[in-house]
Amino acid sequence: MDTMATTIPPQRVDVESLLIEVADVLNTTLDLDTLLQRVAEVVKRVIDYEIFSILLLNERTQELRFRFQFGHLQEVAERIRVKVGEGVTGRAVKERRAILVDDVNKETEYIEALPRVRSELAVPLINKNRVIGVMDLEARERGYFKEEHARLLSLIASRIAVSIENARLYTRIVKQASTLALLNEISRDLTSILNLDQLLKRIGDLLSKVIDYQMFSILLLDETRETLVHRFSVRFKESIQLKHDIPVGRGLVGAAAKEKRPILVPDVSRDPRYIKANPETRSELCVPLIYKDEVIGVLDLEHTRRGYFNEDHVRTVSTLAAQVAIAIENARLYERIAREEQRMERDLAMAREVQHHLLPPTTPSMKGAEVAVRFNPAHAIGGDLYDFLDYTLPRACIVIGDVSGKGAPAALYAALVSGILRSLARDEPSPAEMLNSVNQSLNQRRLDAQYLVLTCALWDDDKKTMRVANSGLPRPIYCRKGHAHMLEAAGLPLGMFEDVSYDEITIHAQHGDVFVFFSDGIVDASNAKDEQFGRSRIEQVIAKNAHLSAHEIVDAIFRAAEEFASESEVFDDQTAVVLKVK
Repeated sequence: MDTMATTIPPQRVDVESLLIEVADVLNTTLDLDTLLQRVAEVVKRVIDYEIFSILLLNERTQELRFRFQFGHLQEVAERIRVKVGEGVTGRAVKERRAILVDDVNKETEYIEALPRVRSELAVPLINKNRVIGVMDLEARERGYFKEEHARLLSLIASRIAVSIENARLYTRIVKQASTLALLNEISRDLTSILNLDQLLKRIGDLLSKVIDYQMFSILLLDETRETLVHRFSVRFKESIQLKHDIPVGRGLVGAAAKEKRPILVPDVSRDPRYIKANPETRSELCVPLIYKDEVIGVLDLEHTRRGYFNEDHVRTVSTLAAQVAIAIENARLYERIAREEQRMERDLAMAREVQHHLLPPTTPSMKGAEVAVRFNPAHAIGGDLYDFLDYTLPRACIVIGDVSGKGAPAALYAALVSGILRSLARDEPSPAEMLNSVNQSLNQRRLDAQYLVLTCALWDDDKKTMRVANSGLPRPIYCRKGHAHMLEAAGLPLGMFEDVSYDEITIHAQHGDVFVFFSDGIVDASNAKDEQFGRSRIEQVIAKNAHLSAHEIVDAIFRAAEEFASESEVFDDQTAVVLKVK
């Protein structure tokens, strides 16, 4: 150029004052951008430059990259990477000394970033014997920079290097604190989502707060554990569906899964493992999802810029991946449980329907007595059973029983007993004979921890007699003229002991007598104070309502038990059969 700003003559610079000014300026901020701007201002007081830049060293790649510049084209500065030892700045870093070039046209290693540059001064920034970058000044006038300039810049370069490192350290600490806070927030957020598809989408949203990726995928291992399947993908903030699966060990994603470690590739075009699935991709970061030392999937991040991802990204995503793996496994476990619960609900619905069909559809119809029944299972299906066996009229055989346990096992055992009872009913045995035969049959099919308590009652409608045998169910009640009495019928449970026999008692009934057979679920019904409903309350209800019909009596019993235990959940099956003599 025709005119150039005049440099301050070196001999006029007060070195002590300069060092004090540099210290004051550099100690006023820990923001790196502000610091570099102030460095440029301090240097300009020493040398009235036109072109100035600070390049920082990437120790992993051994490349210098522009961090601050004045006078360069922005797009050129963003693109340029200078290897250590190359060009004037690369030499300054390699040789660890200031490099002064009076005429760059005579410099074989010169790298042209701007046209018509003639002279250059590059001063390394060294902190604790480690080169962290370089200060570079260029001019369009040959011989513009002097040895005194190099000496002065070398003198303040070490102070600038210390301040830059402090600012970078501060930036890293602030960024790490912010990242940790965000990761903690993400961790809390992820644990609250149990739908897998919603969880994967949320992971993509939350991760974008930590890393400004352009392409992102979550791949999960299939059941064979040999193939990674795309479960969620984002391309430039748009969710898409990717169909191609990746075998473990193939490509960068497959390598991360096989090797159980993050794979960071600054330039995918230089890595033979890369599968060219996205033409825009230049750099890629793959982090395995590991749960209990087993890989369950991979987080895959891609960017259109080479070298976009760094070691900080690796640490951040690896930290997050541990939480993501747990959240995914929890979501998958929840889905499996939900599917199992749905299957169980279907099975229970079928079992409930089967059990309903096993129970008699109607009560016996007789001239001399009326019968009513009510059954309230504690669960979807229950272990109580009742039946009205096919005996020749005018006889009616009533059985009511309670199987040990609850739920499906008890219901299955009750179904077995129901089948045995109906097969034995063809011979129309007496109540005691029925219990003996059922006990013998169950002992031939003994199941551990399964047994049955059963009452068998045989009503003769002509003779008005009730014959009763009992094997451990609460002893029945009969009520005559408003007074309730307990039938002294007892015996050992069925299916536990082989060599037992059962007795029976006979009651000659009168008009208006009431017989009540019931399971212990009614007796044991408890209120909030843990008090039981008990036999005495049942007897009082029967005595009070003995003048009513059989249906009204059984309803009164259940109504009284429900009101007594209104604040407590029913925990045992409840069954009652009422026979009233007309």
